[in-house]
Amino acid sequence: MRKKVLVGMSGGVDSTISAKLLKDEGYEVEGVYMKLHNSPGYHEIHLKRAQKAAAQLGVTLHVLDLQERFDDKVFHPFIQTYKEGRTPNPCALCNRNLKFGAMMEFAESIGADFLATGHYLRHDGKYLIQAEDDTKDQSYFLFYIDKSIIPRLIFPLGTRKKNDIKALAASIEGLESFASQAESSEICFVETTYTDILKEHVKVDEEGEVLDREGNVVGTHKGYMHYTIGKRKGFTVHGAHDPHFVLEILPDTNQIVVGKREELDTHSVEIAHLNMFDERTSFDTTVKLRYRSRAVPCHVEINGERATIELKEGVYGVASGQAAVFYDGEKLLGGGWII
Repeated sequence: MRKKVLVGMSGGVDSTISAKLLKDEGYEVEGVYMKLHNSPGYHEIHLKRAQKAAAQLGVTLHVLDLQERFDDKVFHPFIQTYKEGRTPNPCALCNRNLKFGAMMEFAESIGADFLATGHYLRHDGKYLIQAEDDTKDQSYFLFYIDKSIIPRLIFPLGTRKKNDIKALAASIEGLESFASQAESSEICFVETTYTDILKEHVKVDEEGEVLDREGNVVGTHKGYMHYTIGKRKGFTVHGAHDPHFVLEILPDTNQIVVGKREELDTHSVEIAHLNMFDERTSFDTTVKLRYRSRAVPCHVEINGERATIELKEGVYGVASGQAAVFYDGEKLLGGGWII
């Protein structure tokens, strides 16, 4: 009896080729397109592409309207995190609650044995493992998924290169156009800048004071939500000759604290709301503190739902609200949220 797999189909080349590869391997394939937000015109374009791909591949495409759940679990926390002066990671929340939460629930409802997506990563049944194409690896954004579902996940692109996926699409009659589509944005509901989204819901442009570490007023800024830790532009520092960087954000008083680059240097990080695939509570490993950052050596001490990370080399611009994700080589051990 053929195994049944539900494939998340976004209308992009990665999910389309994932469905094609699984069908070629003999799986019974069905697709699902998720409506996650209400950005004007977004679904008209992407759903049409997903429908075209499904028709070309001969698979049934389901459509799930998850906008209410997305607002509750992803979008409203995104707004609230910026209001609190922190930097959110909406993709990790979406992966846990929607793409590998609601989508897995739907897979079970139609009797699917597996859930597949076009993400670039691998797993061994217990741990997530970085993709072979390290320029496209997306494991960082999946650190927060429920570990119990890992054995039921398939990532057809985990051992493949992005260029090869585009080339394959270009060689398949009816799918050629998918090879030349523009890459999707990192945050699907942000078309321009995150502040454009915020302005629809909160007052962003309120001029405030820039402080130094001693609490002296040294300049002005255009509203604290315009800034993240480490930013060096968009504010004034009177009489400054050297670059200044945002060191701290004070939302209650609409102030930001700035200083020299060396003042961003961090050697200890506290995290909460852990999601660990590994059972150890005291260990040496490496940690990524931002998606595009290099994993740095560290020591981790876990105490319940919190952990202290002692970095063995300094990291600049660690931001509250971002994810700290642990790696042992290519293997993802888990992570938590920087506080």
